[in-house]
Amino acid sequence: MAPAPLTSRALGRALLARQLLVRRARMPVRDALEHLVGLQAQAPLPPYVALWTRLDGFAPHALSALVEGYGAVRIGLMRGTLHLVTDRDAVQLRPLTQPVFERTLRANYGARLADTDVAAVVRAAREVLADGPRTPGELGAALHERWPGTDPHALSMAARYLLPLVQLPPRGLWGRSGRPVLDDVERRIGRSLTSEPCVETLLLRYLGAFGPASVQDAQTWSGLTRLAEVVERLRPQLRVFTDEAGRELFDLPDAPRPDADLPLPARFLAEYDSLVLAHADRTRLMDEATRRALVSRNGQVPGTFLLDGRVSGTWRTLPPVKGRKKGKAPAGLELSPLRTLTDEEQRELSVEGERLLAFLSDGAPGPHTVTFAPPAAPSATAAAGPRASYAD
Repeated sequence: MAPAPLTSRALGRALLARQLLVRRARMPVRDALEHLVGLQAQAPLPPYVALWTRLDGFAPHALSALVEGYGAVRIGLMRGTLHLVTDRDAVQLRPLTQPVFERTLRANYGARLADTDVAAVVRAAREVLADGPRTPGELGAALHERWPGTDPHALSMAARYLLPLVQLPPRGLWGRSGRPVLDDVERRIGRSLTSEPCVETLLLRYLGAFGPASVQDAQTWSGLTRLAEVVERLRPQLRVFTDEAGRELFDLPDAPRPDADLPLPARFLAEYDSLVLAHADRTRLMDEATRRALVSRNGQVPGTFLLDGRVSGTWRTLPPVKGRKKGKAPAGLELSPLRTLTDEEQRELSVEGERLLAFLSDGAPGPHTVTFAPPAAPSATAAAGPRASYAD
């Protein structure tokens, strides 16, 4: 029997249902982090916005307390990028994604480390960190004392890519700030990295949060290669579909796949939201021109908003807020549509935008103003995709 076809509209609704974006879920923060297989965390604020838009009654201090107590950590994982995950996921996912970091280190710093014993650098970095946490610059300087002929930044990156390091609080806390400070994840959370990581489990969890998806989609999300053979091992327990282009898609049998005509609310997505980065083929959310417009030349991914399940524009706070610090509440929200909006769409976005501003203001008095920039045509010269970005 031929696989069942799914339209882009149906795929978009399936994705949004799993991402808790059809309706906000009542779910503990820890459970949400694990259901979503972590959140992009190149900057401190995006994980808070990501959970606000997905969870009913989300309290940012609940996530902040989890980070402060190391029940959740900021660590490099999928695609070689910084993620916020639970302590349980950190020890499971880091060994699986280690090949991504090894490959990225060779690609980005191989020439600068060509005459350096990288294994010795890693051992030395462990010794340095055993004496106490270090900032990336401090770690590079300490290693440079032992390898004075090697670029200290490259030495620091070798340690950061090849060791399972976490960023320590107060970095990533709500209402506070701090520069990145690094330490070994096992020492910080009191858990050992798993010795038998299971890539099959990772793939099943990906489908549960982002499916239906192709092998190429899973590889784009994770940064891993050779997942086709993993899918073949799992095929007997998966449902198989095709998209409108005839590509084979895989899914969990009982995962939600809502009707293609299901009405969807307006939603605001955080900067770097995994939703817009988790597939090789993103037509379920946006056309190619929009995809190219979203990613700037330096790899920044702006906050976006969804209308009828499609990426329809970007947003920013006025003045810009990089993290929710006391006394730094935004006064307004500027929306930049990628097409002409109807009056009803503007009203819906204004209401949801005011809610977002109230959340970011953390109880600070308004008014909270939402403004709209003129529609911008997607740039044909924008970068085609994000670069790996380990740390902010």
